[in-house]
Amino acid sequence: MTQFRRAIVRPPSRTFADGLTSAQFGLPDLDKAREQHTTYCAALERCGLTLTHLPPDDAFPDSTFVEDPAIVTSKLAIIANPGAPSRRGEVTIIAAALPEFFERIARIAAPGTVDGGDICQADDHFFIGLSERTNEEGARQLATLLAREGFTSSVVDIRASSKVLHLKTSVSYLGDRRLVAMREIADHAAFRDYDVITVAPEENYAANLLRINEFVVLAAGFPKIAKTVADFGHTIVPLDMSEFRKMDGSLSCLSLRF
Repeated sequence: MTQFRRAIVRPPSRTFADGLTSAQFGLPDLDKAREQHTTYCAALERCGLTLTHLPPDDAFPDSTFVEDPAIVTSKLAIIANPGAPSRRGEVTIIAAALPEFFERIARIAAPGTVDGGDICQADDHFFIGLSERTNEEGARQLATLLAREGFTSSVVDIRASSKVLHLKTSVSYLGDRRLVAMREIADHAAFRDYDVITVAPEENYAANLLRINEFVVLAAGFPKIAKTVADFGHTIVPLDMSEFRKMDGSLSCLSLRF
């Protein structure tokens, strides 16, 4: 399992509620979202990470979701080309921040589109989600870049699912060749060599989790998957994600970890 030491984060801007969402939970409370983000950052530090804090930007309401504009690996960083046009300007500050940590940086070029939320890393293998935000050309470019570095990849098409925005909405890597996944995607052929732990339908939101070193950060309020993960010997760090869930956000969206 990859050992993480650093993360890049960015707090919600004043325009956070103007971001893209398909959720039906109402508008987020900005003050509460900022409090939850502060708690999230503290949790990452508890897991052993040193954080780089980028400033909020009112021009980009979704910019707190820093995972989407880039994919970071142990060998290079890849600047993404987000599928939503309103988010493409977010790559500028991410691209400016990454050279401090990565000597080699590549880019996804149009007409390819890739959102980082569609990329699930499992050790040296990458699952690449085809979605409304990541297209076939973007997936092809990313797979080529990864292969040059010795990584393998496979494509998981989620475009037929009405419940899943990004691949990592529905699946996360727990380490030790274990995946946690929503039931509707758990039997995908790309996962056949992994032990797939299926979340109960009422706990679908908890399919997005973060294994960071010896900790697992989980959305609070989902006791079934929390017990299952704890039974594997992991230390659970539960976090209230209510305001980010209103904006189709989840745990992995809020940081770039490396």
